Amino acid sequence: MPRAQPGTPEERAMPKNTPITFDSTKPPSPFFKETHNEWRQQLRRWLAKEVAPHVDEWEEAGEIPLELFAKASDFGLLRMGYPEKFGGLSEGLDRFHGIVTSEETAQIGAGGIFASLMCHGIGLPPILALGTEEMKERIAPAVLSGEKRISLAITEPSGGSDVAQLKTRAVREGNEYVVNGSKMFITGGMRADYITAAVRTGGPGTGGISLLLIETDRPGVSRTKLQKQGWWASDTAAIYFDDVRVPAENLIGGENMGFMGIMLNFNGERLGMASSANGAARTCLVEAAAWAQQRETFGKRLADHQVIRHKIADMLRQVNATQAYLEHCAWRVQNGETPAADLALLKVQATLTMEYCAREAMQILGGSGYMRGPKVERIYREVRVNAIGGGSEEIMRDLAARQIGL
Repeated sequence: MPRAQPGTPEERAMPKNTPITFDSTKPPSPFFKETHNEWRQQLRRWLAKEVAPHVDEWEEAGEIPLELFAKASDFGLLRMGYPEKFGGLSEGLDRFHGIVTSEETAQIGAGGIFASLMCHGIGLPPILALGTEEMKERIAPAVLSGEKRISLAITEPSGGSDVAQLKTRAVREGNEYVVNGSKMFITGGMRADYITAAVRTGGPGTGGISLLLIETDRPGVSRTKLQKQGWWASDTAAIYFDDVRVPAENLIGGENMGFMGIMLNFNGERLGMASSANGAARTCLVEAAAWAQQRETFGKRLADHQVIRHKIADMLRQVNATQAYLEHCAWRVQNGETPAADLALLKVQATLTMEYCAREAMQILGGSGYMRGPKVERIYREVRVNAIGGGSEEIMRDLAARQIGL
């Protein structure tokens, strides 16, 4: 048994105004090894050089520069976790490298940059999991090199998270599908070269859905840029298909068998979104604590007011509880499980934690937090997209209830 530390809890506490950092607030974890720590430090340095100085500029521009995709590929960020035969990096990597990536990008405090830069993370996996070898070789290398971009298009104006009711239809005519319909809220959609689209090829419900690869330069494809509350640097689109002819070999997997591919993709997306949301929550905690340590009100530090100390303590409690749930879910997925109920509830837990921490951090920063510039201000505007995207909190709760047999 380790010896008890001498002195009172007050004597054992860190001195006042000790810097509170992203790393210092994280408890030790058995899941992170030296290879994860090395990736964290490399990525942190790259982000500090290539992304952090440009956040305000890219947010105001409403998009990231196209050359960032190639830079991110050269560094290895775009290629992490993908098969090496297509230009990816996979040897020795696991789910926890992905968590590190989500946490470090979240520290930048501008989720839209990475929603756009990393949207191949939801557009490409269905092709690698279900597509033909010809399709994989045609699409994956160009995407992983940063030369081309791919987005996922499932959500529609009429259905939102209700995938089973999607209306975009693809009708087989000889060796082609003719696609008509529209997609809404498509991340990276304005500059995507390829769309992994959910389309209806059969009857109603989930049994009539297929996945189809659609090149965006085909006649009949048009796009409109959407203005958003948050994620300003992410180009988000409404996409329209008007008699778009797509070769039958662009079918991803079997006809009318797309729903399972969508669900498998959602599970991975939810794990990633939960990691990013909790990283954003921890970023709010750190920025609020730093402000509380330096700001003085009524003759003492803001951090010396009990109400503020309790706010920060509660933020830390929720962030670290969510972190434990996240790491356990990641461990289960890494060991071959598909814990759909827990992944759904993890996303709810993470987005509620993000919302709580963004609100409390904004309260602590006060008027300064309401001004453009602090990370907290940007994260506060990004709460809702995380709570809705990838399956809303309401849909996630209902999914979990059904999964446990309620």
